[in-house]
Amino acid sequence: MIAATAPDLRAAADQIAGRVLRTPLLSVPSLPGILLKAEHRQRGGSFKARGAANAILSAGGVRAIVAGSSGNHGLAVATLGRRLGAAVTVVMARGADAAKAAALTRLGARVLRADGGVAERDRLAREHAERTGALLVPSADHELVVAGAGTVGLELFADAPDAGTVFVPTGGGGLLAGVCLAAETLSWPVRVVGVEPAAGRRYARSLAAGRPVRIPPPATIADGLRGQCPGEVPFPIIRRRVDAMVGVTDEAVRHALDLLRRNGIDAEPSGAVALAGALDHGFRGRAVVIVSGGNTPAALDHHPAPADPALDHPALDEPRKETS
Repeated sequence: MIAATAPDLRAAADQIAGRVLRTPLLSVPSLPGILLKAEHRQRGGSFKARGAANAILSAGGVRAIVAGSSGNHGLAVATLGRRLGAAVTVVMARGADAAKAAALTRLGARVLRADGGVAERDRLAREHAERTGALLVPSADHELVVAGAGTVGLELFADAPDAGTVFVPTGGGGLLAGVCLAAETLSWPVRVVGVEPAAGRRYARSLAAGRPVRIPPPATIADGLRGQCPGEVPFPIIRRRVDAMVGVTDEAVRHALDLLRRNGIDAEPSGAVALAGALDHGFRGRAVVIVSGGNTPAALDHHPAPADPALDHPALDEPRKETS
């Protein structure tokens, strides 16, 4: 296992500069004390653009890429792959979002289906990479992916130095590990809270057991957070730095999603999980909540056809415009 380190994080910030957006912190009157890190405005529609770009650009001269994804990581890989002229294959689990699969196809990616959950999906992606020689870009369990995700933390700590707590949605754990790594690198005195769907608490259970624990494929509306087992790279970083892991029900996620959308922030369910955690479990002082993705069905419907590579839809390329 190769660990993600502080130098990896700083190198990632340099590597992806110009390829990803520096997303803003938003505030809305109905959420006092909360700042929203707007990763739903990111290229590819989610924070996944950061880790994907760091891994792909670090490899250099890539002609073929394979990724296992519930959707957002695949969209990030396909968006960059199309610009680099690389062939992209995305393996998706049974039950993965159909609109995201269709958007991947329109971006020119080949979509393969795994007859199982995230664990089976990732196994098939590894096998495909070994068989074809394509670059494997995991969605979370890779030191360069974690370091890329950690640039979210570098930005939010610089922009909100008075934040006492940061709430991070947690599936595969790449984003949480990245934020933890950023807090370690900067010696930042902030409380880091990972938020998982109540039906899929693989990190909470693993931390309690002191080792990675595999769970069955969880049933949750947060389709991007259906991971089954902590990754070898994220787990030790999270174990040594996270302050708390909390769970939220689908009902709490729907409530958070409604609050965001009523304030003009078009998040997807996974992107509302961190806010659900902040609202359910509370905080002192000021908190930053990471809105990790905004690839809603409405946004995905407008992806361009592969025949128009110059016409990247704003949902995949430019920052979203909100009223906040």
